[in-house]
Amino acid sequence: MTSPDPAAGAGSELAELLPAITGTAGQFGHRQHIHLAFVAVRRYGMPAAVGKVCGWLRQLTAYAQAPQKYHHTVSRAWVELVAYHADTDPGCADFEVFADRYPALLDKRLLSRHYRSSTLASGPARQGWVEPDLLAFPWSGRDHCSDQQNRDHHGGHHEHDGGQGDHDRAPAQRRPAAG
Repeated sequence: MTSPDPAAGAGSELAELLPAITGTAGQFGHRQHIHLAFVAVRRYGMPAAVGKVCGWLRQLTAYAQAPQKYHHTVSRAWVELVAYHADTDPGCADFEVFADRYPALLDKRLLSRHYRSSTLASGPARQGWVEPDLLAFPWSGRDHCSDQQNRDHHGGHHEHDGGQGDHDRAPAQRRPAAG
């Protein structure tokens, strides 16, 4: 989504964040969505980051006069994926470094590993949360493949933690990230 000044119609907190995320071009595409999720996860932790990002994205789509572009399942899924990787790399506070370490997050097609396109196209998925119907998220208790395979699907470098890390917890049970 591109607009002349997306911060102009946003709430004060979002207006403060957007210039650093969108740059001078003011573009808000997938990379900026991931960056916004990263900032929210670092500031608020999970699950508060989901509410923040979803609210901000609703503001942005309303400002762009395209509220139909808001998709709740997609927005929440990206926040949860960012949080999963941020939890495995708690010392990383710089988005560019984070993006370099987890490049799969910048691939918009990543969600197609977890969801059928027909599921994401449905009204319930657009308006509310729908669980993955292909491959469960790595922190889910109902994984369809091993945890290592799930991490491999998400393109990050992870050390084995003996099953004691937050990636084994549901997103709502994760500790807020510092910073």
